[in-house]
Amino acid sequence: MPYDPDNPQQPGSRLRLLPWETWDGRPCYLHPADNSQGYLSRKADRMEAQQMRNASVAYTDAETTLRNESAGPLLLRLTLIRTTAALNNALRIADSRAGRLPEPPDNGPNDCPGPTTSR
Repeated sequence: MPYDPDNPQQPGSRLRLLPWETWDGRPCYLHPADNSQGYLSRKADRMEAQQMRNASVAYTDAETTLRNESAGPLLLRLTLIRTTAALNNALRIADSRAGRLPEPPDNGPNDCPGPTTSR
């Protein structure tokens, strides 16, 4: 499933976006226990770690391919496909982790600290 930046998880969400999807391409969510150490949470953690390792390899391969002046269109296309898939996974992981952040405090518009001026 491609990452959808128009529908990110909001901080404080009780649901965890999982790194896999349903058979028909819809996102999967988990309502984890308070300790987040259940079987599916651990499986998702392992899968996310593997996806990040794969993204690192895809990035290194893309750098190598781009430095190769003799790389043909097929190699460039395959490298781009692999790198795009890795980026999609990384964005999905970031979205999932953003949803698990604590909800920010409700500050009014004037509560934000601005730049200070010294005289």
